[in-house]
Amino acid sequence: MVNIFRKIAGGVSHRNRTRKYEWFVEQVALTSDARLLDVGYEGREYHSLSNSLEKLYPYPERITALGLPQDNREFRTRHPEVRIVTYDGGRFPFADKEFDAVWSNAVLEHVGNRESQVRFVSELLRVGKIAFFTTPNRYFPIEVHTLTPLLHWLPQKVFDIWVHLTGRPWADGKNIRLLSRKELESICHDAGASDMLVKKNRVGGFTMDWCVIVSRTAD
Repeated sequence: MVNIFRKIAGGVSHRNRTRKYEWFVEQVALTSDARLLDVGYEGREYHSLSNSLEKLYPYPERITALGLPQDNREFRTRHPEVRIVTYDGGRFPFADKEFDAVWSNAVLEHVGNRESQVRFVSELLRVGKIAFFTTPNRYFPIEVHTLTPLLHWLPQKVFDIWVHLTGRPWADGKNIRLLSRKELESICHDAGASDMLVKKNRVGGFTMDWCVIVSRTAD
């Protein structure tokens, strides 16, 4: 039963990521010589959904992949044309507006507390002329990382006890911070976004996650 549920969830996630990319391309006017930054690539691809930008974008040689230090051998084999840059998780090692567009799929919820999330979005805005990112909806009835229904609506300490007892400490509040729509908008505002466009990705009538496009008017 669990395997069937995971298979269904995998199919939903695959369609969702494809829709994200299609909306990104539709909303962000890109030419073949546009410079793209992917923030939060995966050095090892544990499932078919990993590194969707590198797999779908027709000009991979125009992509720079930014991430924490990791084993990149598999990534280099699969995506040899993509430039890799690693950093310490703080300031992005790029000049202001170095990229025509920035892509970051399901990373914001992993960067830390609210202050860290504001700083992360601010960096997306600083290095890109326009930035696209996604993040799960806290009020979707299933926690998308653990596929646990409803328990993530409990106080954080209670949910943390649950994930530790079930052998999933990587899903506790130190590693994942889910956002409501109101919190998401507040973070983007405090990061300096002057324009914000949000698309709801719905499953079963509920918003599972958001696609967000932000930009910052030049000073």
